[in-house]
Amino acid sequence: MVDAFHGLVRELRRQRVRFVVIGVSGANYYAESAGLIFVTQDRDIFLPPDASNARRAWRACEASGLELFCGDEPLDRPRDSLLAREIVKRRALVRATGRGLDVDLTFVMAGFEFEVVWNGRRAFLLKGVRIPVARLSHIVASKARAGRPKDRLFLATHEEALRAFLESRRRSR
Repeated sequence: MVDAFHGLVRELRRQRVRFVVIGVSGANYYAESAGLIFVTQDRDIFLPPDASNARRAWRACEASGLELFCGDEPLDRPRDSLLAREIVKRRALVRATGRGLDVDLTFVMAGFEFEVVWNGRRAFLLKGVRIPVARLSHIVASKARAGRPKDRLFLATHEEALRAFLESRRRSR
């Protein structure tokens, strides 16, 4: 059975949405054992600053049974080009929630433009679903640049495992 996130990814791909999984949920795809899985409450999807792509992402979320919010309010209707252009212009976060899933649709990844992350992405095949994920080095660098308390805690808590993994990746190239 495909879980809610994999169902969403399948729908995003069906709708031809350009996206990359980032954040702690992205880092988890690089874990080589269950002991290296990091706990997170949501998933983060990085989108390019493209209103048409954002609208396709919203449609995919709705088709997956998720409700959309901007801040504490439901995402406005109609979910048309005008709204999408404003959301992109403001780089506003849209949260998709439901079916036990919380996904942040973001146009911001600290220190990185979308195209850089897109060009460096790695695809993981999980349960028949191809998932584009940011490079682990991009995820770690972005968390360091963001400097939020939760990012500093994540980096400090997992510093040794992250360093070892990144060094092993460099040696294997």
